[in-house]
Amino acid sequence: MIAFLIKRLFHALLVMFVISIIAFSIQDNLGDPIQQMVGQSVPESEREALREELGLNDPFLVQYLRFAKNAVQLDFGYSYIFNEPTTEVVLRHLPATLELVAATTLLIVLLSVPIGVYSAIKPRALLSRFFMGVSIVGISIPVFLTAIVLIQLFAIGVTWTPFPADTGWGSWLNDLITTEGGMPAYGRGDPVHVFGTWYTNFASTDGLVYLVLPAISLASIMLPLFIRLIRAEMLEVLQSEYVKFARAKGISLRRIYFLHALKNTMLPVITVGGVQIGTLVAYTILTETVFQWPGMGLMFLNAINRSDIPLIVTYLMIVGLIFVITNTLVDLIYGLVNPTVKLTGKPA
Repeated sequence: MIAFLIKRLFHALLVMFVISIIAFSIQDNLGDPIQQMVGQSVPESEREALREELGLNDPFLVQYLRFAKNAVQLDFGYSYIFNEPTTEVVLRHLPATLELVAATTLLIVLLSVPIGVYSAIKPRALLSRFFMGVSIVGISIPVFLTAIVLIQLFAIGVTWTPFPADTGWGSWLNDLITTEGGMPAYGRGDPVHVFGTWYTNFASTDGLVYLVLPAISLASIMLPLFIRLIRAEMLEVLQSEYVKFARAKGISLRRIYFLHALKNTMLPVITVGGVQIGTLVAYTILTETVFQWPGMGLMFLNAINRSDIPLIVTYLMIVGLIFVITNTLVDLIYGLVNPTVKLTGKPA
């Protein structure tokens, strides 16, 4: 285990080094930060003096070495927009994004596992075919369109009266397909302060209500993928010889499905899940923009619009670090789900 952790630490440092070079290399193509910092009336001489003061005229290698030296100390520079260290800006927006990703992940796990297992156990059932059809539609719809539809249905409300309102059955059907709206769909509301810059929506009912629509919207892009993946893997496991042997021994189907088959089904699901959870952080840009959720995604978009290069680079470094940590945790979870998996890569 120690050898594995040392190896992964080396890989993590190598990956972060590559990410830092890529993130720092694209800064010249992100616009001129001086133009965003000063007005049009500022003369060119003052602009050039400010550029020299910020070190923007230095050669690339000099700028990168200065950046790398400070990055080791978690100092990524000052944000041009907020005029404060970028680390503080990111830490202020990070809790909102992590809570949105956590709520989305919980929603995906609670729905994908039972639906995927049921669809594999009863693949020809009408409900299973319904789930598969909906999953295809879910994969095809972009996340921002899902967010807009959810806002229209549950925040604004929709009144449909296609059936005759003067009849009992028509009035009942009209009420069934009509939504009153009223759910919050803007910002985080009034989150509860935990410590430092951490404010949470999980500590109050009102906070959880604000999480509902953004979490459903973000989950819509990943949930169909996990449902189909779990179903496909479960179908393959159920056709294996050890499952047939367990049935022949008279072991209960519940034990076979949820103890033997599901455990082996989850290994490839964990592999994909570890990568996709990191991807959710990137997808939050669209979700946070539509719902004006004050997380890192919305912060990153504002940084791009205003050419806040230090903040952009810091965001890319933090997201890359999240990917590295997530992949390492996935490898560690392998050993818990299946003890026969050797983390060091040596044969069992």
